[in-house]
Amino acid sequence: MARSQQTVTVGGRRLKLTNLDKVLFPETGTTKAEVIEYLQTVAPAMLPHLRGRPVTRKRWPDGPGTTDEPKDAFFRKNLEDSAPDWVPRLGMQHSDHVNIYPLADSEAVLAWFGQVAALELHVPQWRFAGGVAPFLPAQSKGEPPVVEQQNPDRLVLDLDPGPGTGLTDCAQVARWCREVLDDMGLPSIPVTSGSKGIHLYAALDGSYSSEQVSQVAKELARSLEEDHPQQVVSRMKKTARKGKVFIDWSQNNANKTTVAPYSLRGRPQPWIAAPRTWEELADPELAQLSFREVMDRLDSDIDPLKNFGTNDDAAPSPSADALTRYRSMRDAAKTPEPVPAAAPTAREEVPIFVIQEHHASRLHYDTRLERDGVLVSWAVPKGPPLRQGAQRLAVQTEDHPVEYAEFEGSIPKGEYGAGEVSIWDHGTAEIEKWEQGKVVCVLHGQPEGGLGGKPRRYALVQTDDQGKDWLIRLTKDQPRAAKNSAPKKNSAPKPAGTQKTSPEPAPLPDPLPAPMLATLGQEKDIRGKGWVFEAKWDGYRMISAVHAQNRVELRSRNGKDYTGVFHELAELAQLAPEGTVLDGEVVALNAAHRPDFGRLQQRGRLTKKREAERAAERSPVHYMVFDVLHTAEHGDLTELPYRKRREILSDLLGSGTRVQVPDDLGQKLEHALEVSEELKLEGIIAKRAESPYRPQRRSDDWIKIKHDHHADVVIIGYRRGKGSRAGTFGSLLLGITPQDGELSYAGRVGTGFSEADLTELRRQLDTITRKTPPVDDVPDGDASDAVWVTPKLQAEVRHAGITRDHRLRQPSWRRLLEPDR
Repeated sequence: MARSQQTVTVGGRRLKLTNLDKVLFPETGTTKAEVIEYLQTVAPAMLPHLRGRPVTRKRWPDGPGTTDEPKDAFFRKNLEDSAPDWVPRLGMQHSDHVNIYPLADSEAVLAWFGQVAALELHVPQWRFAGGVAPFLPAQSKGEPPVVEQQNPDRLVLDLDPGPGTGLTDCAQVARWCREVLDDMGLPSIPVTSGSKGIHLYAALDGSYSSEQVSQVAKELARSLEEDHPQQVVSRMKKTARKGKVFIDWSQNNANKTTVAPYSLRGRPQPWIAAPRTWEELADPELAQLSFREVMDRLDSDIDPLKNFGTNDDAAPSPSADALTRYRSMRDAAKTPEPVPAAAPTAREEVPIFVIQEHHASRLHYDTRLERDGVLVSWAVPKGPPLRQGAQRLAVQTEDHPVEYAEFEGSIPKGEYGAGEVSIWDHGTAEIEKWEQGKVVCVLHGQPEGGLGGKPRRYALVQTDDQGKDWLIRLTKDQPRAAKNSAPKKNSAPKPAGTQKTSPEPAPLPDPLPAPMLATLGQEKDIRGKGWVFEAKWDGYRMISAVHAQNRVELRSRNGKDYTGVFHELAELAQLAPEGTVLDGEVVALNAAHRPDFGRLQQRGRLTKKREAERAAERSPVHYMVFDVLHTAEHGDLTELPYRKRREILSDLLGSGTRVQVPDDLGQKLEHALEVSEELKLEGIIAKRAESPYRPQRRSDDWIKIKHDHHADVVIIGYRRGKGSRAGTFGSLLLGITPQDGELSYAGRVGTGFSEADLTELRRQLDTITRKTPPVDDVPDGDASDAVWVTPKLQAEVRHAGITRDHRLRQPSWRRLLEPDR
């Protein structure tokens, strides 16, 4: 690998390698060629830990940098379009989309990872379900199959040193973890992470779900924190980690990934996530290992994870029932809560419910419904709503035993859910509907209970197919109260006064505000600190509102009503409470899950109800929400700083099937641009974190930066078409407004139009024709057969630059813009 570029054959696969002499780790002079050499050397030891798992890559195209000048990386889930067709791949269903992940099954795939500088390889603790062969475009046509995940085949604990602690402190905590795992029949193997801490691996036989394994890991971490409070912390709060080692049990969540054993790390030096022996962990000079050291160890046949996960290593899982998770979180010797050992059995009596006021770390109301012998439970932070049509967040928790319906008392400090529990209301439940993701029930509480002594019909709706977030809504159609309908109970219920009444909601603004607009800029315009970067979506800007009776209103930037066009966005009423006004972008995604403005325009033109409904099923859109302008609880939010509005938005709105709140791209411009371009988005929007929202104003507090050269223009005429364009036009004549404010001629655009664009533009142009040109600097050659129009239609074009006389070089049509309101 001496040359900078060469084509090699790895395991029978041809691969072009470039920039082999590029230094990726400046502090050690390690080149890209050496990285690829390392991956080839460790492949036999590394591949068993990657096979069958979706690989998320963390890429540093220019290397991780140095200690003083680190460089940004970006995570990559979807397989790159440039991937060789021999890279195997499978699809994985997320809440509202499918990601296509590569599978690392060979040295050739590892070599390709090195070629694209995917230094860190992250995988979950589970593998794809068996029986489905990985998809190879080189051998098959179509799309990769979407495959379910198996139960995890390993448990992982991530020991992370907090400020004031180091690797030897992690080693001590690792030994304590080992003792507990040994008692559970789970022998463990340590891996120095290549970063700061240690990972512990214990093999499983796949009998437990990810959720169950995660709860076991959490309970282990919590118990060690209780036994060693000065050295261990299990809480996620970063401020609690000073002087302690954090046991990150959440690595076992099905949605989480861990850097794979033998993966490089994106550190200033090429350290490795290296398997170690327990004898090594006792060394007071314990340190992370470099890639050269790891290759030497493997050359000496030192591989502590060799044969990990074989039948001899995998611990059998005990049989699970609906209360397995509940029991794993509690010690019957330490908590007064009921912890039955027997498996639950369904009762034949009328189902019961209980709502318990729980003063834990935060006050919430545990709402529990009997189902199949257990109490299915949700934590409702603000309590069940008492106003018809109102809805609140409900977070599903573990199933509880039926005996819990009688529980009141104090859960000791240090135990799960520590705090005071009292019964707020209880009684019987009429279950009207119970299906996947939705429950409708009528609750009959006590005469003086929190529900007010009358039957209440609630709907519980899951907002994410794979998450725990639900909404609980007091329905509009409430049952009539029957005299003495509430069941009796010997113990006195909590009075209704313990539930705070909601303040009078702030009325919605009428009309809805026009959106704040960004100024087109360049990288040099981002000066100083305090900026946050978001993706720029290629779609329709849309203000939305949730009205009474679950009515959703959608308004474009010029006030056009799109409510009847995008029917699928009515789900917003299930995600946001009445009185909410949001700002976002409606986008249509193509097969590669990237915004497709042409597809969106086709949807936007459909105004007939039946056509729009059919199109919503065939080609649904998404609403990417990035701001909140008003809520019933807070009123007008436009004067608040952007960062505060985002905090409120995060708490307010859960993601649905068609409505999402995308994460921002961080606070580093270079990183944001790189990620945006990698995802093939239009660009980014830079926003000042402390800026207010200025409706209907274009402000330099928001700056849009596009990857291509774009220009906003005005159509001033068209030239007659010939041949296939005889009925439309040959090209459009464009005007542009430079900084002096005078409209001037900008040139012609004749490429980039679809057939639908040609027809629709000609229809609109024919309604605004005029006899004279709107500008006086059109060259005679362009004006000879022109049809002039009043300069009303605004558009966007791509171009290769602008000349000194304001003419566009090589313009290409992009889209028609809506006029500013």
